Amino acid sequence: MNVLIAPDKFKGTLSARAAAEAIAAGWQTSRPGDALTLLPISDGGDGFGEILSGVFQARPQCLRTVDAAHRPLEATWWWEPKSKTAIIESANIIGLALLPPGKFYPFQLDTFGLGAALRAAAQKGARRCFIGIGGSATNDGGFGLARALGWKFLDRQGDEITKWPQLAALARILPPRHRKLFPELIVAVDVQNKLLGARGCARIYGPQKGLRPEDFPAAERALRTMARLMARELGRDFAREPGAGAAGGLGFGLAAFAGGRLQSGFDLIARHAKLDSHLRGADLVITGEGALDRSSLMGKGPGEIARRCRAQKIPCLGLGGVTNDLPLLQKWFARTGALVSLTTPDEAKAQPARWLKELSRRVATECAPSL
Repeated sequence: MNVLIAPDKFKGTLSARAAAEAIAAGWQTSRPGDALTLLPISDGGDGFGEILSGVFQARPQCLRTVDAAHRPLEATWWWEPKSKTAIIESANIIGLALLPPGKFYPFQLDTFGLGAALRAAAQKGARRCFIGIGGSATNDGGFGLARALGWKFLDRQGDEITKWPQLAALARILPPRHRKLFPELIVAVDVQNKLLGARGCARIYGPQKGLRPEDFPAAERALRTMARLMARELGRDFAREPGAGAAGGLGFGLAAFAGGRLQSGFDLIARHAKLDSHLRGADLVITGEGALDRSSLMGKGPGEIARRCRAQKIPCLGLGGVTNDLPLLQKWFARTGALVSLTTPDEAKAQPARWLKELSRRVATECAPSL
């Protein structure tokens, strides 16, 4: 068979590329005659830069900046000089995975460090900049990024606001002399939430970053005040745009303060990596991620791949560290499998490549002949 292997990352354990290689190694052990094509995917979060830079053959660039807690950081972005294309992964700079668990509180964190990457790309002469924003530690609506780009936020006394929770007192926003850094800034988002409300960034994703329910009103007031003044400034309410709530409101911030255009991260990767062309030549597709569950079918990569496979009547296998919501998954995947069905959760996290290889080998042996 022609087998397309297109997993997302197994968050915290394997990159999408490493996951694809482990699946391929296991499959090849059982079925050495199959032709395997590896096509790691991303929805705009961790691993976005590595995958898209591979598609564009962009070269890594070093950057000195700060993380979400303003600690010094050396980060990577990517540059392709012929097309003057820059690629930035927010998780490399303000990612939650970069911070020690439980040490910093979201009201102390912001997106300021991301500004250095955008400025570096602009100084290179980028005509087009892709930025993937999933995996952030922040919930500041892009306030820190805006300050790094020269925007000023003043309270009623004319004093500058430097912490995003203080935005409830915001009275005036002063733009920088040059607002637009690139002719084209494409923002890859991994969710479609708007900025505010019951499905907004603070209430839905804030708890993953440490926000408590009692913090929601203060976070909402701060972001709502900033969004209201920006809507007045720009004549457009970016807070209502799908994806504005991605990455703690960074989707809103990049659209409002930097002229970014929000796109589905998965669709962006799929288009540039020519996913549909690869699907047309496949007899079987294998995808997966760390937790394969209901959320995988809500715009994330594995679910979107399963949908495309169903439309083209191609069997699709879904592998994960864990699998939940099995009745729902079984409507979309011909077969699912989980590392924790073979070993303990701790061992699966300690040696994820080993167990993913073994899971792939078993699936190839048990179910491939019937597909």
